[in-house]
Amino acid sequence: MKTLLVFGYGYTARVIGHDLLQAGWRVIGTTRSADKAAEMRADGIEAVIWPGDDIQPALDAATHLLISTAPNEGGDPVLAELGDEIARRAGQFAWVGYLSTTAVYGNRDGDWVDEAAELRPATRRGELRVAAERAWLDLFEATALPVHVFRLAGIYGPGRGPFAKVRAGTARRIMKKGQVFSRTHVEDISQVVRASIDAPDPGAVYNVCDNDPAPPQEVIAEAARMLGLPLPEAVDFETAEMTAMARSFYAESKRVSNRRIIEELGITLKYPDYRSGLRALLATESR
Repeated sequence: MKTLLVFGYGYTARVIGHDLLQAGWRVIGTTRSADKAAEMRADGIEAVIWPGDDIQPALDAATHLLISTAPNEGGDPVLAELGDEIARRAGQFAWVGYLSTTAVYGNRDGDWVDEAAELRPATRRGELRVAAERAWLDLFEATALPVHVFRLAGIYGPGRGPFAKVRAGTARRIMKKGQVFSRTHVEDISQVVRASIDAPDPGAVYNVCDNDPAPPQEVIAEAARMLGLPLPEAVDFETAEMTAMARSFYAESKRVSNRRIIEELGITLKYPDYRSGLRALLATESR
């Protein structure tokens, strides 16, 4: 049967795995946590604690691979540990997906980028992603492993929306002139990945984002309006107290084109802009 092995069964992978499980697939996922493994098994996912457990039976069973692990200074952890093994099995897999990020493009001062744009990351996180992408695509070129790269914009969805902070009064509208982000609902990531599985194009790279790049303060303001609450405080970026990770996101401003997923994969986005996505989240929270 069709069997997806997911390395790094996190937020996005869980939605993809659930959708494929509902379609009759067998889904195996790796995690480092015994507690997380128990949760996965309760959801019908076959969990492997890795590194730790023997990964060979899962590799033997897999027809499709999804890599959802973040790279580190040692490179992509899956390639570092299992690259030779995966290369040796290249003909076994019908499809391999690598979940990357639009951080590989760096800062464009609000200009548009597509998949052909030069990669010039502005952060170390982006640099590591560029190296990981290249390593997977090099493996495709060397072995014909059917690798597909998905550059994900800012991810939101159930449990990852602005409403809790707005309700709690802790949300802020960070004001930085010209700042604009692209974003994507996690359910749209899942449908893009599944469309690629149905129509493999080894070596392909896809941006995954909605149709409406927008300043982040507008998203917070819209969430407040939907809740009927006052607009959160506006804070200048230069003086705002932020974590280093949060501040790094503001180092990049760009609009990301999703034309390829629309034209080549035939995607009709469930949530083509943040307003429709927020409405859906609020409706789900209200049930």
